[in-house]
Amino acid sequence: MPGLPSIKNRLHTAAAFFLLLIFAQSTPALAAAVDSLSPSITTAPLSVDQVVDNLIRRNEERAQALLHSESTRVYHLAYRGFPGDRDAEMTVEATYDSPSTKNFKVVSQNGSKLVIDRVFKRLLESEKEAAEPEMRARTLLNRDNYDFALVGFEPPGVDSPAKDGSKAGQYILAVSPKIRSKYVYRGKVWVDAADFAVTKIDAEPAQNPSFWTKKNEVHQEYLKLQNFWLPLRNQSISDIRLGGRATLTIDYSNYRVTDAKSSQKPTSPSTVDAH
Repeated sequence: MPGLPSIKNRLHTAAAFFLLLIFAQSTPALAAAVDSLSPSITTAPLSVDQVVDNLIRRNEERAQALLHSESTRVYHLAYRGFPGDRDAEMTVEATYDSPSTKNFKVVSQNGSKLVIDRVFKRLLESEKEAAEPEMRARTLLNRDNYDFALVGFEPPGVDSPAKDGSKAGQYILAVSPKIRSKYVYRGKVWVDAADFAVTKIDAEPAQNPSFWTKKNEVHQEYLKLQNFWLPLRNQSISDIRLGGRATLTIDYSNYRVTDAKSSQKPTSPSTVDAH
């Protein structure tokens, strides 16, 4: 019919749309699903209620203390499959100002214009919207939004999933959302036993965000800078029903943070190598 896009264009548009839905909410609020219980639970210093109480309290303290941050992000998406491969990369300078303002400046971009315009740039728009207080309240990792279970404890000396390591061990929590939605997730979260901050997430959407996908998974790592745990690397993988796989990676580096105790000047930049 005249005026309708070609089948190829429609497929790529659909692919870009579901990728947006999958990746836009890859944040520390990801939830988790319960696996088999680990024998290490019996040796965990704290109960699940104590861990969650500390996690909620310390997250709120860190949120209030973080006045400003700057960082560099590199987005890269590789799609392999029907009806054709796509690759794109975009470098962004990101800034955050308390309590909920995020701004982004695109530094460079190359590759598929479709991915850049309909995935990367819409991801940035969605992230700004997600930072608004009402939306953020629905995705916070707390008892209003999720159920928690303690499924493991990694004592000090065990290799830490966080890049800078953990001196106090890691609690492994399984968290499941109380409401099914494509914007909340289930999976495992690792919580530092000293700072009570999430250091790693392995998750999947609680609800399939699109008919076009049959499996979606998200992996996120954090690093500690001063008293804050900030995103280091995100990898999101989606298997597509028509055959193919899309992999999005976001690498974070060059952090500068300003906290409430030293708000006169940002700290010196901290360069992070995500590899």
